[in-house]
Amino acid sequence: MIRIPAGFAKSLLSNAVAAVCALGLISSAIAQEWQPEILSDGQPNITGMWNNVGATATPVEMPDEFEGRVPTAEELAEFIARRDEARKGNVWRGFENSNGVGAYENYWFDWYWSDAVADAPALVVDPPNGRIPAYTAAAQEAIRLNVVEEHNSAATVESGDRCLSRGVFGMMMPTAYNNGKLILQSPGYVMIHSEMIHNARIIPIDAGDHIDERIKLWEGDARGHWEGNTLIIESTNFKYVRSIRAPGRGNPPQNEGRKMIETFTFEDENTLRYTLTVDDPLTYEAPWTVAFPYLKDAEYKQYEYACHEGNYAMETRLSGARVEERGIAEAGR
Repeated sequence: MIRIPAGFAKSLLSNAVAAVCALGLISSAIAQEWQPEILSDGQPNITGMWNNVGATATPVEMPDEFEGRVPTAEELAEFIARRDEARKGNVWRGFENSNGVGAYENYWFDWYWSDAVADAPALVVDPPNGRIPAYTAAAQEAIRLNVVEEHNSAATVESGDRCLSRGVFGMMMPTAYNNGKLILQSPGYVMIHSEMIHNARIIPIDAGDHIDERIKLWEGDARGHWEGNTLIIESTNFKYVRSIRAPGRGNPPQNEGRKMIETFTFEDENTLRYTLTVDDPLTYEAPWTVAFPYLKDAEYKQYEYACHEGNYAMETRLSGARVEERGIAEAGR
């Protein structure tokens, strides 16, 4: 039996809230006259389609131009708009002269059709400098091996590319497409569904202890509870994965012993303030927190991702590596 100590959870949550407030990103009137519907089991009604695509224009880490200071609202809006405009206007050209296979056209991405949200200078709100803490030496070595051994076999390819799991980061953070999350509720449960690898997280509410510590899961064992209009999800029991999606540089490992705390707070009927705090001392030198909004989006449609059915890249990248190895071997004879 493992439990996140109450002090740990409260400390991380208070740090995240303090960091967000320090940046001036949350109105002083979060507790508004509007209140969500309360369901029969006492849960506030969070059911619906929620979309974080607006936050894709916000960089993960604090830009150099804002280092050490809080930008004004005007500076922030101008920066986000400039970054969004540059990204949408960036068209990949030169196919004829390239040895690569090219890239998606911009219209395939969710953000191409959406307006950016001038919400923050960075997704990272804690530490206060807006930067992801340094990787440990062990994590740096794992990232190095991920590059060197990526195509040794299917087992060394990043887990999302294998259509196994993008992890909590890959599912909940803003990304290129499939940013809409469908949240459904039944008595005692909240389900968060992402069509990226058609992944559903089923989260028991007020369910007591986590599962036996010997059981390890790709996205951890989640337990949720409500504090007022805030849903708090605490996850433990993560399995070790050497290469899995994560913000920042490379794909650092997800280690056993990792703890994650997520919060969903109603700011109004159409806005959820989301935070995600990770504590993984074998990967990061300190815990850290991201925060950004999810907006209600009744028009968003989830279409089947069918990851395995269309995953021709797995076969071609591995077979290509074998061809390359044979060429190197023959050249050395």
